[in-house]
Amino acid sequence: AGGGRPEARLETRLSRRRLAVLAVFSCYSLVNAFQWIQYSILSNVFAGFYGVTFPQIDWLSMVYMVAYVPLILPATWLLDARGLRLTALLGAGLNALGAWLKCGSLAPQRYPLTLAAQAVCAVAQVFILGLPSRIASVWFGPTEVSTACAVAVLGNQLGTAIGFLLPPVLVPNTPNDIDLMAHNIGIMFYGTAIVSTLLFFLTGVVFEEKPKYPPSHSQAVLQSKPPENYSYKQSIINLFKNIPFILLLISYGIMTGAFYSVSTLLNQMIVTHYEGEEVNAGRIGLTLVVAGMVGSIICGLWLDYTKTYKQTTLIVYILSFIGLLVFTFTLDLGYLIVVFVTGGVLGFFMTGYLPLGFEFAVEITYPESEGTSSGLLNASAQIFGIVFTLVQGKLTTDYSPRAGNIFLCAWIFVGIILTALIKSDLRRHNVNSGIMNLDVKAVPVDSPVEPESTTLKIQSAL
Repeated sequence: AGGGRPEARLETRLSRRRLAVLAVFSCYSLVNAFQWIQYSILSNVFAGFYGVTFPQIDWLSMVYMVAYVPLILPATWLLDARGLRLTALLGAGLNALGAWLKCGSLAPQRYPLTLAAQAVCAVAQVFILGLPSRIASVWFGPTEVSTACAVAVLGNQLGTAIGFLLPPVLVPNTPNDIDLMAHNIGIMFYGTAIVSTLLFFLTGVVFEEKPKYPPSHSQAVLQSKPPENYSYKQSIINLFKNIPFILLLISYGIMTGAFYSVSTLLNQMIVTHYEGEEVNAGRIGLTLVVAGMVGSIICGLWLDYTKTYKQTTLIVYILSFIGLLVFTFTLDLGYLIVVFVTGGVLGFFMTGYLPLGFEFAVEITYPESEGTSSGLLNASAQIFGIVFTLVQGKLTTDYSPRAGNIFLCAWIFVGIILTALIKSDLRRHNVNSGIMNLDVKAVPVDSPVEPESTTLKIQSAL
């Protein structure tokens, strides 16, 4: 019997439910990202409505980044200790709660309430951003895992895209009619609240901890470990001892932080050079993100096909750098069409990089938890995002958008060098291919027959 157990345990199958889980997650992640950017893209409208300054409106975006950093370790601990379903319900529930609170802030003097509501959405985001690689690993097979991760990240980007597109259309700038403005903002707030509540209920229906059978050998090996062998603290220590991961942590932070900064300040950059073009600023933001979504999916499919993690990450990084340079020096030419094109190219590579970073991290840190590695990557991105937004905002206001963008270019150049130094050791891929059997040591010592049959099972499955 001892030899038979791993046989049954290592059976891998794909669950039908996986697509529903991915779809519902992508949708509530979408609404959360929409809530992040809905103020920034209308920064002049909301500054007028609440009677506050531009930096105060920037804080409605930055609170997402600020909340993330102290909460990411408790959130990844919760994901590991209490599991996927509870984490998903928390993310979807807080997202709906924040949306309803915003409905109470529909009067000019209620900026503090809208900031508090946005803070609740920011806490929801902590339980959302770390899930794509976990959902992909736990529910999807080896040939679809990077694509699934890209789709899960995509929901968030699509939310940002809709956040760039819809608010300027729903809430035109009517500085002379505050009542009309409040009515328009109300339509946006109530609509968001209803949709996010519906998604919260769907999350409760669809999400399960994990499928009945593991979808891949690397998952089967992880699931065969006794849970008491897992230490969250040790996992963090292992990650910080992993030099390739540290290099990726910094370079991912720089790239994604730069993207957050550009997204937050886009309205101000465009309106500086093209007065009265709020709606087009939103459309340029949309172009940035939609191109990025195409980039994400192409990169995800490419990774599933080639497994060339480091090469792809480096090439995309270099192309983002070139894209930002071109965007910077063509912004003030006076042709909006040029800004659309350069913004699109920039978004394609900058956002296409997000799932690459996640999946590369899971590969070089396996068998550590995907939630922890992607949580740390996101924390790094938020820290760089806050610093970049503050510095770029200051440079944009005091000097020009160009000064702010050159500052980002310099940092992305540093990121290219760090990415080039990463040693590519694809551990998860090797386990799935049966090249190495990493986890024999995790099998209980008292049954010497088990490691052998586990190894054989992985080899014979090839």
